[in-house]
Amino acid sequence: MTTKNAIIMAAGKGTRMKSKLVKVLHQVCGKSMVDHVLTQVEATDMDNIVTVVGHGAKDVEAALGDRTKYAVQTEQLGTGHAILQAEPLLKDEDGMTLIVSGDTPLFRAETFQELFEYHHAKKAAGTVLTSEAPNPQGYGRVVRNHLGIVEKIVEQKDATKEEQDIHEINTGVYCFDNKKLFAALHQVTNDNAQGEYYLTDVIQIMKDQGDIVAAYRMSDFDESMGVNTRVALAQATKVMQKRINEAHMADGVSIIDPEATYIDAGVKIGADTIIEPGVLIKGNTTIGEDCFIGAHSEIRDMTIEDRVTVTSSVLEDSIMHADSNIGPYSHLRPQAEIGEHVHLGNFVEVKKAQIGARTKVGHLTYVGDATLGKDINVGCGVVFVNYDGVNKHHTNVGDSAFVGSNSNIIAPVEVSDHSFIAAGSTITDDIKFHEMGIARARQTNKPDFWKRVPHEPENM
Repeated sequence: MTTKNAIIMAAGKGTRMKSKLVKVLHQVCGKSMVDHVLTQVEATDMDNIVTVVGHGAKDVEAALGDRTKYAVQTEQLGTGHAILQAEPLLKDEDGMTLIVSGDTPLFRAETFQELFEYHHAKKAAGTVLTSEAPNPQGYGRVVRNHLGIVEKIVEQKDATKEEQDIHEINTGVYCFDNKKLFAALHQVTNDNAQGEYYLTDVIQIMKDQGDIVAAYRMSDFDESMGVNTRVALAQATKVMQKRINEAHMADGVSIIDPEATYIDAGVKIGADTIIEPGVLIKGNTTIGEDCFIGAHSEIRDMTIEDRVTVTSSVLEDSIMHADSNIGPYSHLRPQAEIGEHVHLGNFVEVKKAQIGARTKVGHLTYVGDATLGKDINVGCGVVFVNYDGVNKHHTNVGDSAFVGSNSNIIAPVEVSDHSFIAAGSTITDDIKFHEMGIARARQTNKPDFWKRVPHEPENM
């Protein structure tokens, strides 16, 4: 049976990143680089995927889970040595094997598929994916003869002056006949400037034994960008950001300033939604149709249904149902559920609370650990006091209740349907149906108090 296989190289430490985090786990638009690679590899219907891990192996395995098999490279002896670690898992497979680096997050599944098809059409033992680089510094060069046939691939440090002037570069992605790949790897030596076992030497070995070696040149050099430094990470993020934003715009989303809008990979946004500049949309977020996301809002792990308006606010790990609105300068903390047609005004914070349909929380209010029913009016400056210094407590407010401004509701409290809380009250007891709770001292006016206060004589 002929199989399609893939090997992802993810064993390197990445010392130039100057980071405690393994290089391939650095994120581009909300997803680790190696996750981007694996996602695109998965999209090409592979029979077997093996990820070669080394430095930070446990962290990489935790990030990718059971989506891939793993091989361990305990010593970093070069790319050829890394691929050889996958031999026990793949050596008996007939078919084609894709090789790609885990620090190249911009490759598309379509490019991998085109490489497979070209490799198969050429009946090649090995095919290298190449590109024309504006600045080839640091890349391996693809050396062709006068007929355009690939002669060899030369690493930067081993290239002659003439070879360094070549702009066609090796992207580090290959397609091989699986069994011929591992047979050739056993012939690779480390007789080079780095003292490493280069995967690129497999090309020369195959040519020397009369096998067909091909090279497929892709059109978009940006896809081949490898990330070895923080500067390159920022550059890759910029390319991915542009790709993500353009895909959303092609699907009917209006992004006012794409260069100032930051959307993670995997975010879903419905048609006719408008996104203003400075917006960050992160994580596992879904936004419906006809929404408005105002400038400088930050949205993370949210479900936002249709026709929702978000004005300059921070929303995380919660849900806003259809036709609701929030902001400006408000905050949904985790586990908030905002019902349909709910209004949350400026400087409102909601945490682990459910707010029913058509309820209005206008401004300067904290709603924590509470369930609010439908058609409630919450006045300005209300605080749901949910924490006694040791434990959190819950408050329930029934439908059509009225909560007056500057009230403190000290949980646990039950406020029934159609009840009232007088402005300025501190509520500690339950309020029954149709009752009004009032908890404040009677006003007392002191006559002639002015005379007791030292002051300058009045100007006559």
